[in-house]
Amino acid sequence: MRVVGRGVDTTLYDPARRSSALRSSWKASELAPVCLYVGRLAPEKNLALVRKTFKAIQAHHPAARMVWVGDGPSARQLASEDHDHHFAGLKQGEDLATHYASADMFLFPSLTETYGNVVAEAMASGLPVLAYRCAAAAELISDGVDGLAVSPGDERAYVAGALELAASPDRLAEIGCSARQAMLPRNWGRVVQSFEAVASEIFAR
Repeated sequence: MRVVGRGVDTTLYDPARRSSALRSSWKASELAPVCLYVGRLAPEKNLALVRKTFKAIQAHHPAARMVWVGDGPSARQLASEDHDHHFAGLKQGEDLATHYASADMFLFPSLTETYGNVVAEAMASGLPVLAYRCAAAAELISDGVDGLAVSPGDERAYVAGALELAASPDRLAEIGCSARQAMLPRNWGRVVQSFEAVASEIFAR
């Protein structure tokens, strides 16, 4: 048995897409951390922890911004309760990639994922990802090197990790760069080559 693994489009998801204009539309300065969530806005995604985590960050960094990308049954309630957050709605293609690259950290507290493509997309975009050590995060993140992965369900460690990242722009940049480098070998071209190699080996038997 061989595991080929999943890939990520490292050409589409690229830190070079960072946009000062988009950050300005979020009312975010270059000195204030921007936290991003991308995915379905629904209770099973553990979005309460995103809100709790950002509130803790905001207490130390009042100019921090929270950006939500996606839609779902919780969207209206979230928007009505968090007036200072930015709700971008559904995004696709280059628009989505620009949203990734223009943030500073990715908050992903879900415990219900079978994989979670957004983790790889965020990392390819040069974002430090904070996630529970399960699903894609367990496979992709080297804790403390190219992201932070905490024990599943440990909310205290999750919030502490976010505060650690937000406290050091240099640390954010270092981890973000490592995240990008970690995803480059996982581009779809290499994944397809691996699949072809396995298929050729099987057919040759």
